[in-house]
Amino acid sequence: MSDTQEFGSFTDAGEYIPRTVVENDLGSMSFEDAINGTIVEFGDGDLVNGTVVRIDRDEVLLDIGFKSEGVIPSRELSIRNDIDPSEVVSIGEEIEALVLQKEDQDGRLVLSKKRAQYERAWGRIEEIKEAEGVVKGPVIEVVKGGLILDIGLRGFLPASLVELRRVRDLAPYIGMELEAKIIELDKNRNNVVLSRRAWLEETQKEQREEFLDNLKPGEKRSGVVSSVVSFGAFVDLGGMDGLIHVSELSWKHVDHPSSVVTVGDEVDVEVLEVDRERERISLSLKATQQDPWQEFANGHRVGELVYGRVTKLVPFGSFVQVGDGIEGLVHISEMSAHHVELPEQVVTPGEELWVKIIDLDLQRRRISLSIKQAAEGGVVAAEYQEAFGEHQYDDSGNFIGDFDYEAPAEGEESEAERAWREYYEEHGEEAYRQALAQYEENDGEGGEVNGAGEAAESAEAGEVAEATEATEDA
Repeated sequence: MSDTQEFGSFTDAGEYIPRTVVENDLGSMSFEDAINGTIVEFGDGDLVNGTVVRIDRDEVLLDIGFKSEGVIPSRELSIRNDIDPSEVVSIGEEIEALVLQKEDQDGRLVLSKKRAQYERAWGRIEEIKEAEGVVKGPVIEVVKGGLILDIGLRGFLPASLVELRRVRDLAPYIGMELEAKIIELDKNRNNVVLSRRAWLEETQKEQREEFLDNLKPGEKRSGVVSSVVSFGAFVDLGGMDGLIHVSELSWKHVDHPSSVVTVGDEVDVEVLEVDRERERISLSLKATQQDPWQEFANGHRVGELVYGRVTKLVPFGSFVQVGDGIEGLVHISEMSAHHVELPEQVVTPGEELWVKIIDLDLQRRRISLSIKQAAEGGVVAAEYQEAFGEHQYDDSGNFIGDFDYEAPAEGEESEAERAWREYYEEHGEEAYRQALAQYEENDGEGGEVNGAGEAAESAEAGEVAEATEATEDA
């Protein structure tokens, strides 16, 4: 500017003459270029910086130096759902946003703070994943199957990976800062899966190794049932979880582990196996309990009479429960003094009767029983003598009471003959012949009680194989 004249002047005729600018403020830049230089150039998908100039309930206005302010809808402010805009930004705050639309149908510039945050976070998350690092963020939401962490974007933490063992109630984790490893990353699907358990396992590796080194097979330990699954129960031993397989829960048959233990139960277990390489502990609950087979063998001997209940019928005989969790086989040849063609001609499931122990194999856990020989009398096991009355026994303990196994009189129809006749009348000749042929085949193959025992053993082996396969699949 000239120092000689600060204002314009007037002529004698009163006409105003503006002052003369003698210095070029713009240099080589044209006036048009100077104006254009004040307007920010950008396109859809670009990242821009601006100042928050207004906050409404459903949107925020951002001055980015464009001809009009940009609009950030409330849903584009944060990765958190249903949050008040004033909790995310404040007037005068400088923030970064991503351009969604340079001009929508209403002529507005639409921006997203959340998307800009995603773009910045993805690069950082990918670097952490590549370096096998750890991310940290607050839990902002409980969703079906797990938690959502704010790690610059929405990270999903499955419920099964929150702790070393599964957590059922996730609500207390809201607001907590958690550290986790990234186990899955898919930018196209905007999917980030985290594992806090992997981080815990990594940080507690030395403690686990020390715990396993001090754990020996055969030891008795106390613990708390932490979870129950179809193939067994997990027990917290105070440092790590061990598994009680369903076959080690009880000496009895177990349909489902929940029938034996529940979460929170305090149990005493025996350590069966410690796999340090795979960090797995196998436990047994039944090993800490009295073996019912050993208990039965200690209190009974071959030749004694015991009272039992028929549990099931098979082609070669019937199984009779004679103790808690103890079943013995009555072979079809030991069911009656007369010829028996089908087990159901003599007994029915649920029926209670006397049987005689004719073989007791503790090692193989097999008991052979006889209804036929029980009818001939014998020494009754001590636990039954008092229950059924002293008048039923002689001085030596032999049973002298009455049995219902009466042989048919001469010329009368036997029980077996009557059963076959009724079967024929009900099902017809063809079904009768098939049943008879099947019986004769089974009767010929069955032989002595030992033969039936082998058949039962084969059936049990098949069941064990199926159970083992199911467990491996689980």
